[in-house]
Amino acid sequence: MTSTSPTETHVAPQADHGDPARSWLARIAEGRAWLFLAGLIICFEVWSRLSFGATFVLNPFNVQSIAIFAVAPLLLATGQTFVIISGGIDLSLGFIMGLAAVVAAHATNMAGVAMPVPLAMMLGILAAVLVAGVPGLINGLLISRLRIPPFIGTLGMFGVARGAAFLLAGGTTVPVQNSWFALLGNGRLYGVPYLVIIAAVFVVVMHYILSQTRFGQHNYAIGANVQAARRAGIDIRGHILRLYVLSAMCAGLGGALYAARFTAGAAQAGEPLLLDSVAAVVIGGASLFGGSGTIFGTVAGALVIAVIQYGLVFVNVEPFWQFIAVGLVIIISVLIDQAQRRFSGARQDE
Repeated sequence: MTSTSPTETHVAPQADHGDPARSWLARIAEGRAWLFLAGLIICFEVWSRLSFGATFVLNPFNVQSIAIFAVAPLLLATGQTFVIISGGIDLSLGFIMGLAAVVAAHATNMAGVAMPVPLAMMLGILAAVLVAGVPGLINGLLISRLRIPPFIGTLGMFGVARGAAFLLAGGTTVPVQNSWFALLGNGRLYGVPYLVIIAAVFVVVMHYILSQTRFGQHNYAIGANVQAARRAGIDIRGHILRLYVLSAMCAGLGGALYAARFTAGAAQAGEPLLLDSVAAVVIGGASLFGGSGTIFGTVAGALVIAVIQYGLVFVNVEPFWQFIAVGLVIIISVLIDQAQRRFSGARQDE
């Protein structure tokens, strides 16, 4: 039953050949994040040329800076995408990322004493991802077994991960003494930062998992109608458990790459990025009610936030305006999502 419901949801708009205007409106609504991004780029390009006589988007340094700005929130938002599509939310990701950054720094330094530099770097990254999975596992158990609402369960883990990260860091940053780690965070391959390459490969893999695997299809089914998914035989509790572990491990990778970029682990590394991760998912077209969203939409959402943050600094606007701009984009995205849901409901009623 459930396996046909997502299919019907996607096929019905395509079968509406009698009203092409509605079909186009639906496609525009689904691609709103990319339209936001294109509009922002055009706006900043015109602003830059009129104010400074210089290009914004055709400057390779600007493009690289925006891409690097987007990496950390995108890694958090990738895991958040899976969670939000399922109808949940993960508020612990910011400090799970901070905990992972501290673990990566400590593990790399300790491993560097007894093994080659490259292996120490790899061990540090692996340790960060695995340790990040522990609070994700606890989140999954609280939500799937004890039926604690995701908002409350992950908010509690937010505090636990925050305290653990600061305790492990001793209340300060932990410098990393590893040349390969520093190269990973700041080096380039043919002008493209390693961080961007890693993030791009990671995004493609996660897109495949969400769109082409049974795990991804079950995720959509649970978010669309959890009761129907249960009647179809989907293991709801097991899926949610794996889901929050996956989300936390995405944050773990983000923490490891943060430590590589700044050659130091900091407990507060992901604190300002939590809301950006949720914003990127919402701007990217995912519904907070669950059942819809894509990884590539989240990529567009993360780039929208990065362009706003970097672009306003580039044109010498006070950085505090970026909060207002991002907030307005979020509100507009939610309004479009609401309108799209009402529009789809009206069409189905007809």
